[in-house]
Amino acid sequence: MALKESAKIFPHLWYTKEAEEAAAFYTSIFPDSRIDHITTLQSESPSGPPGSVKVVDFTLFGQRFQAISAGPLEPFNHAISMVVLCDTQEELDRYWNALLEGGQAEQCGWLRDRYGLSWQIVPAMFDEMMRDPDPVRSKRVTDAMLKMVKLDIAALRAAYEGARAGR
Repeated sequence: MALKESAKIFPHLWYTKEAEEAAAFYTSIFPDSRIDHITTLQSESPSGPPGSVKVVDFTLFGQRFQAISAGPLEPFNHAISMVVLCDTQEELDRYWNALLEGGQAEQCGWLRDRYGLSWQIVPAMFDEMMRDPDPVRSKRVTDAMLKMVKLDIAALRAAYEGARAGR
């Protein structure tokens, strides 16, 4: 089912019946995104009769994804999530609010979208702060993050700076 494309590895998401709808939702949120191709399987498969299974190739932020509508299987869970790195609070808020529509907010910058897929909407500088060699700084950032639902860049930066200042 994989098309010959430049990406040798890409995520493949299994939906009961919402692959095309989910791909349209995701591509409406992110720039450099589009639905590339929809293939309807014309053969009988374990998932259903001819025409009942669809494979959707789509691009998010220039990265290839693939989804399939092939009946119930395993639900999405936290073992796999999509991470969106954001440069500003405005960008973080925009993606958070868009993906949260019809979904559920969770702790520490996580949310579950209306299709059950888990997303982490995080500041781009968060990893750098977490990796700081000063354990006091990284602990302050972690402690601040653990109290949040949607992440607040100014509050995370304040926690980081406060740790550096010795407060």
